[in-house]
Amino acid sequence: MVSTTETKQIFAELKAIKIELDYIKEHIVDDMILTQDDKIALAEARKEHKEGKTIKLEDLKKELGL
Repeated sequence: MVSTTETKQIFAELKAIKIELDYIKEHIVDDMILTQDDKIALAEARKEHKEGKTIKLEDLKKELGL
């Protein structure tokens, strides 16, 4: 049987792993796969999205009748 202390330790370790995994998921694309040109294009796309200059794929499909 697992003690309360062991259960708390397991949850604490799982939480730490989740935090690390979230960090990796946020940074792996930018740091490991993309070329410099890709990084520039991605930054530009994110900026345009933030400014509301883009539309959702679903909306585009509706607009095109797809």
